[in-house]
Amino acid sequence: MMTENLNSKTKFIFITGGVVSSLGKGLASASLAAILQARGFKVRLRKLDPYLNVDPGTMNPCQHGEVFVTDDGTEADLDLGHYERFSGVACTRHDSVTSGKIYQQVLDKERRGDYLGATIQVIPHVTNEIKNFILSNLADEDFVLCEIGGTVGDIEGQPYLETIRQLAYELGRQRTMFIHLTLLPYIPTAGELKTKPTQHSVKQLQEYGIQPDILLCRSQVPIPQNEKRKIALFCNVREERVIAALDAQSIYHVPMAYSREGLDKEVCQYFGIEAPSANLDKWKQIAEVTENPEGEVRIAVVGKYQLQEAYKSLSEALVHGGIANRYKVKIQWTDAEDIEKNGAAAYLSDVNGILIPGGFGSRGTEGKIQAIRHAREQNIPCFGICYGMQMAVIETMRNVAGVQNAGSSEIDHTCEAVVGLMTEWDKDGRQEVRGSHTDLGGTMRLGAYPCVLADGSKAAAIYNSREISERHRHRYEVNLKYEALLRQSGMLITGKSPDGRLPEIVERQDHPWFIGVQFHPELKSKPFSPHPLFVAFVKAAIDNSRLL
Repeated sequence: MMTENLNSKTKFIFITGGVVSSLGKGLASASLAAILQARGFKVRLRKLDPYLNVDPGTMNPCQHGEVFVTDDGTEADLDLGHYERFSGVACTRHDSVTSGKIYQQVLDKERRGDYLGATIQVIPHVTNEIKNFILSNLADEDFVLCEIGGTVGDIEGQPYLETIRQLAYELGRQRTMFIHLTLLPYIPTAGELKTKPTQHSVKQLQEYGIQPDILLCRSQVPIPQNEKRKIALFCNVREERVIAALDAQSIYHVPMAYSREGLDKEVCQYFGIEAPSANLDKWKQIAEVTENPEGEVRIAVVGKYQLQEAYKSLSEALVHGGIANRYKVKIQWTDAEDIEKNGAAAYLSDVNGILIPGGFGSRGTEGKIQAIRHAREQNIPCFGICYGMQMAVIETMRNVAGVQNAGSSEIDHTCEAVVGLMTEWDKDGRQEVRGSHTDLGGTMRLGAYPCVLADGSKAAAIYNSREISERHRHRYEVNLKYEALLRQSGMLITGKSPDGRLPEIVERQDHPWFIGVQFHPELKSKPFSPHPLFVAFVKAAIDNSRLL
């Protein structure tokens, strides 16, 4: 194990969840990191996912939600998006692990003979691999917050609970803390909160040898002090460390809510640390804007996934664009397949902006193309992201350039492949090569790539720079051989890779605001540092609303 090389000041906080899933462990972890930062501490956040997929890259977004991508090309759980948005600390491949990766590493070592003939078991081999992940690639962090995915009691999560139990023993309780997020259901007919699910969840955690130090109790209504006292007694937790986690007006109110409840104070007292009070001014400013917007603007997101979590970073980036403009963004979720059936005007006639997000596969593509045509012809601000940019190019080729069978080889191998499979590109000075039959997992152009913007372009003005870096996640590219025809049709390619081979940004000069990008700008947007493209898009939508 790596404890001998570990900075002695680093404290580890392990966040688990009980009773039911989707209580908000990721948001709780991110909020705790934010308020610890507000006290002057350096933090790091990590996610340990018990599922057996190597990463979420091949998961259906309707089941698992968004796939978040880091600068180094790691495909990770959407909670890493919360981590980055709340802390501003960029995550890497060292901050996300799954059981799939852990077992893969163990088996690779076994095949190489690294275990010297030992019988490979969950304890110690799997648990040691998890420990190595938790303890490695750290520097001078004051706190490392590790969120354990899933719910206590899940069979997949047992090795992780055993690991953090061992770490608490090996590092000492003076350097480790357990926080357990649980649910207090409110029964309207009885008019009371029920503590029994929390009691059972803590009891189950104790069966794994883990005694929680702080309980975060999700509740729809305030928790009476006598109920906190009861929970403390039955769960063996100090009363002041039973923290109410009430529903908030927005997720950006949560750090302040936890601080008011004393979460950061209790963490500091537990570790015996004296620190200044949390400076939450930036969170107060964000809350003030969201509570008192100057107006409201309606933006349609024309997607194909019914689960809104599939577009989590996107929806938050739109909120950030609204905050920068002191406007509330009302998102109208519009199914691309509905547009295919009933036409774009039926859904998009009263919106101020149209956003076409990323996606994979043929379903809903014609609806997206119809939506883009509606935006182009009606002069509605239009923002295409990744797949949305590709559909915007195809729409121009079909309806302006007159290439009726223009399409993508991802969907139709017989079409005029304006968008085709990308088989090779440069990455950090080396050539990456892919084929049409390569495994799906990890074979895309993933992570941060540089882009050079054209002088005088709208994109260059928005970024106020000619060179940018953005995160990618895609397999197909717009074919540059159509650049001249696109230009004749009013669409300019205004951003390219440094070698000029890969189109990154398109825009129309004959339109108030029409931009498509091959990358995912939403992944880098933060409430206190909104992405400039979203700021500009929301501003264009506001200007459009004033014309109506």
